[in-house]
Order: sequence, then C-alpha cells, then structure tokens
Amino acid sequence: MFGMVPGLESTFKICETLGNPQESFRTIHVVGTNGKGSCSYYLSGVLQAHGIKTGLYTSPHLISLRERIRVNDVPVSDADLDRLFLQVKAAAEAARVEPTFFEVVTVAAFLYYREQGVQVAVLEAGMGGRLDSTAVARGNIAVVTSIGLEHTEVLGATESAILREKMGVMPQGTAQGPDGTTQAKTFIVGGLSLELLQEAKDFAAAVEAEILVPEIREDIELPNLGRHYVENASLSLAAAELFLRQAGGDFPDAQPYSDGLALETLKTRSWPGRMQQLFDAKGTLRFILDGTHNSHAARRLAETLDRYFPGQKFPCVFGALKDKDVEKMLRFLVPYVSEWHLVRTPYERFREPEEIAAILERLGQKVATTGPLSKDVLDKVTGSQGAQPTLVTGSLYMIGEVIDLLKNDFDSLAFFRGLTKATNEHR
Repeated sequence: MFGMVPGLESTFKICETLGNPQESFRTIHVVGTNGKGSCSYYLSGVLQAHGIKTGLYTSPHLISLRERIRVNDVPVSDADLDRLFLQVKAAAEAARVEPTFFEVVTVAAFLYYREQGVQVAVLEAGMGGRLDSTAVARGNIAVVTSIGLEHTEVLGATESAILREKMGVMPQGTAQGPDGTTQAKTFIVGGLSLELLQEAKDFAAAVEAEILVPEIREDIELPNLGRHYVENASLSLAAAELFLRQAGGDFPDAQPYSDGLALETLKTRSWPGRMQQLFDAKGTLRFILDGTHNSHAARRLAETLDRYFPGQKFPCVFGALKDKDVEKMLRFLVPYVSEWHLVRTPYERFREPEEIAAILERLGQKVATTGPLSKDVLDKVTGSQGAQPTLVTGSLYMIGEVIDLLKNDFDSLAFFRGLTKATNEHR
C-alpha cells in the first residue's frame, strides 16, 4: 500500500472505471529533481489570479493529506477526502487492481477536480514522470525544473536517464484537451547543463513537442529566499503565459496574461517550509525553515544564506532520515552554523541524533543538544539567541512537525491551523 509499483496500468483501469475524471480538465505537469512543489505553487497562484479555477496537486504534505489536493488554494475537506477514497476503493475492486497509496490519492484528486469544475490542474509528479500516476492526465505543457541523481534504482543511474524518465510524462502522439481539440505540446525547462539541455531538445523533437527555455527573471519578488526560487518562479510565469495564450479564450471569465498581475501575485506566494522566514508580531525574524532533504538542496541553502545573510552564523535545529547522505549535507551547512541542536521525531526512518553528532565531531563541530523534537526545544533555542534567528533544516518530515508546533504562533503559518496531523507513513 505504501510502496511503489512503476507503471500506469492500475491508474488507467481505475480512472476508466470512474469515467476518466482526468479528461474533464486541462493539465500542466511539473517534473524535476528539486523545485517541483514551489514551481507548481507559484504557477497555480498566477493562474488563479487570472480568473482560472485551478487545482493544485503536490506531494509530500507537511502536516495533513488535505494539503495535497487544493482548488484555488483551499484544501479538500476531511469528509470529501474520506468519500473520495471510498469511491477509489470501490473502483479498484471493480477493476480488480491493488493500487498504491500514491495512486489512490492521485485518482481521488482527479475525482475532486472534476466535481469542483476545475479548469486546469497543476500536477506535481511524485517520482519520475513516464511511469508516474499523474501522467495519465496527459497534459500538453510540462515544466522540468531541475535534474539530479535521485531514486536511481527506479529512474536510472545517470542524469541523462533520469531526464528521459521525467520528460516521459509528455504523452506520445497528439495531445488533446477536454473538448477534443488538438493541442501543441511544449516542454518548459530550466536548471539544465548544456549537455542535458541538448538531450532535452532531442527528446522533445522525438515526441513532436516544442521546447522553451525561459530566461531567469530579475524582477521577481518572492517571500521565499533564494535564487533557485526565482528560477522556479520564472518557469511558472512562462508556463502561465503559454497556457493563457493557448487556452485563455476557452474560459470566458479569464483575463489575458498580465505580467504585472503575475508579479504582484508572486509577492505573496510563500511556499511553506522552504526558505520560509517566520517573523513574530514585532517583525523580528525568529525562524528560517528549509526542508533541505538532500545534498543538492543543502548546497542551495548554503548559497542562499551566503547571499542574504553574509558573514552570519545561526543556531541550527537539524534532523535527517537514515537513507540520506547526511555528511555531504552537513559539509555544505557547517560554515553557517554557530551551534547544533540535533533532533529526531518518532518516525522510525529518522536517523538517531547521536549518529549525526558523531559525523559533526569528525568535521570538527561541537553539538549543543540532542534529543526528541519538541516545542520546548524550539522555544529554548530561539529564546537563548536574542535577536538571532534559528535555522531549522533537514528532513521535510521534521519541517512538517515544526510547522505543526509553531502554526499558532506565526500568522504566516495560518493555512495549517485547521489541519490535523497525519502519520508519517502517509507522506
């Protein structure tokens, strides 16, 4: 149930049993190693601002499953989610397939978007693209945010192989919209080396798709700090402009793409838990949250701290899973940390703080505290530092726990106040 079975056969069968809900709306796919979630979030906000009823599908969630399925930024309700899961369960039994957890959630999202009259769904792929269950929606625009080595046992051992798997989210042959009209296929790509970019162009040509490489915008302002978020937002603007140019006329209530409106919208789009700043009621920066879940993200975090907080060091609350290259991550972060507070959650996949402490000691670092994550730990660390903010980084699982602990203290986390925490296994 919580594993992964590559392939689309089960998802197609369930969707067919349910009347193919994925064909009731247009789709924009977002794939890549890092940056999928923020790009999807930025893109959905820009489309909403132009009058398009927009579904957003992302993973993993930070606190609740409801985060994954949204319509115009409103998460699906608990009651609707239960009802949708039962519908998918019945369809799976009728189709005689045993879906994975991700397949169940994906089909539930399709059902919900059809019920809600969604006009376009922005779908973040869970893993890969070609065999990811989101691919059954068969959109004609796909955004590729970045390529790095991840899940190599499934996606391939090289960046080239991973690129092909992710770009495989685009269907072969002619793409069609919900009204049956033929649609031009386009990849919007960023963050690729020259060699990978050429491979992307070759792949696009093979599937009869165009390829667009937008310039990184210098006029984008975001709540999330970091050049990489500007890069992701640049891709989202290009995707929004292309979508509205192609399909805007099909939606009478939508307005033509406005760069000014899009830029104003992005100023308020804070993707939670990723270079997110938490300010208290007095406007003092208390926490910086960043789900640095792999070495690629750790390098990005180091670059961002160097740019926005030059010469500063922070007390750091850090935790990571057992399957991550923790030493490589820590090497990027060491120059920016004044003292280390190592934590873990009850989740069994979490690495013990003492193991991380041993790595830091080999790197010549001293560890201030180790132990379970709690509100008391967060309050003590930030309270002992005066005006110096606390950096909270590492596993997204830990970031979710931190957000749940702090959601009543900071207005920028108000979205999460009505959400009930799910188990880690559901992430």
